[in-house]
Amino acid sequence: MSRIYNFSAGPAALPLEVLEQAQAEMLDWHGSGMSVMEMSHRGKDYMSIAAKSEADLRQLMNIPDNYKVLFLQGGASSQFAMVPINLFNGKKSADYLLTGQWSKKAVAEAKRYGNVNLVADTTDSKFTTVPDEASLKFDPEAAYVHYTPNETIVGVEFDYIPDTGDVPLVADMSSTILSREIDVSKFDVIYAGAQKNIGPAGLTIVIIREDLIGHANPAMPVMLDYKTHADNDSMYNTPPTYSWYLAGLVFARLVKLGGLSAVEKINQRKAEKLYKAIDDSPFYSNPVDVHCRSWMNVPFILANADLDAAFLEQAAANGLTSLKGHRSVGGMRASIYNAMPEEGVDTLIAFMKEFENTQA
Repeated sequence: MSRIYNFSAGPAALPLEVLEQAQAEMLDWHGSGMSVMEMSHRGKDYMSIAAKSEADLRQLMNIPDNYKVLFLQGGASSQFAMVPINLFNGKKSADYLLTGQWSKKAVAEAKRYGNVNLVADTTDSKFTTVPDEASLKFDPEAAYVHYTPNETIVGVEFDYIPDTGDVPLVADMSSTILSREIDVSKFDVIYAGAQKNIGPAGLTIVIIREDLIGHANPAMPVMLDYKTHADNDSMYNTPPTYSWYLAGLVFARLVKLGGLSAVEKINQRKAEKLYKAIDDSPFYSNPVDVHCRSWMNVPFILANADLDAAFLEQAAANGLTSLKGHRSVGGMRASIYNAMPEEGVDTLIAFMKEFENTQA
């Protein structure tokens, strides 16, 4: 079997050992005589899968006991609506930090349910930086503060956690969750689509402080109320069972690797290698301010854009795929999530050097 190095921003690569385990268990999960895809989500076999996956995630992230973990559907985009629906709770406005295309979408959705105060907007920089922490002035009466710690498209990442005082802090961690250790207690809501660092598309994780549950706008659909899902252990409706199962295999693998402290060291090393290769070359460049470069999504531009097509074609021929930058910014982008092995980054760097030499 020949596997490529897939640098897609999402759906992204999955760990080979996870795929192999799922393959081995496809037809008969642990002697049950059936696939996980065929199980009742309320049966004891599947309930054991769900319980272990949550326990492993809680261990990995050291999630406090007063936080609920929800396994939902709808992607992070559904959370753009669920957050204001559940958290406005009679308040007049919410504070948002607009630092990229994903936070821009979150802002647009929140405006459907209440007033949005833009505490920061980096549009003028083409989203290549984050606001200086000292410049942030939050409204102490805001319902919550929302930000996106890592923006995948331009590859910009906050190098600090905003201090919002007593105002709940909400973070869209779709592209950075599980990439390093974080203090969950500094956040009040964390949500993440699964298809980058967690598992296949179809699953969305929400980690929410319990006292923030139960305040949804009563005019909204019951499926958009966090309480609905918290009260039913994420089983109010049939959950995305196979995506949840695969996420559980990923969590177990990360525990076996030594937890997020071990994962963090690997990810930092991968990112440093790739950025060094870009910075050391006059042929490649990265537009993002150095202090807020993403560990997970590394965009780079060729000195001659006319060579983009040849770069992508030759990269693919060398087993390096999904390197084309987002259509809104062009260039290249290498997404190096947890499942991207270090040798994949090394192979990309070697190819970049070889390609540059052929153009000299």
